[in-house]
Amino acid sequence: MAAAIEIVSFGYLHDEPPAAHLTIDLRHHFRDPHVSPELRYMTADDEPVRTAVLSTPGVAALVLATAAAVDAFTSGPSAGTVTVADGCAGGRHRAPTFARALAELLRDAGHDVTVRHRDLGKDVVQR
Repeated sequence: MAAAIEIVSFGYLHDEPPAAHLTIDLRHHFRDPHVSPELRYMTADDEPVRTAVLSTPGVAALVLATAAAVDAFTSGPSAGTVTVADGCAGGRHRAPTFARALAELLRDAGHDVTVRHRDLGKDVVQR
């Protein structure tokens, strides 16, 4: 039976993380496209950003591990939507790319997945 999964990408620099069963913090262990001037003003809607994020060592393994954790939640005795929040600094690069990769994997496994990008459309954080 397909489980309902909600994935919310966000940026820690904009607001508090959303409430979730799992919160994945992508800030400190994965290369930030923001530091590359050619990627800074792009978003996860742009292929060069997606390529940069998904080719970062460890990201694919974390997507797989997060999907396994979601499967564990959905196999429990309680029904209801499982919420995953994944955040990076600004919410425009790593988090939405990760959210989309996770959603694709979970959909392929038969889950009913919705994705919301809380901060993708916000201005670049000047830091």
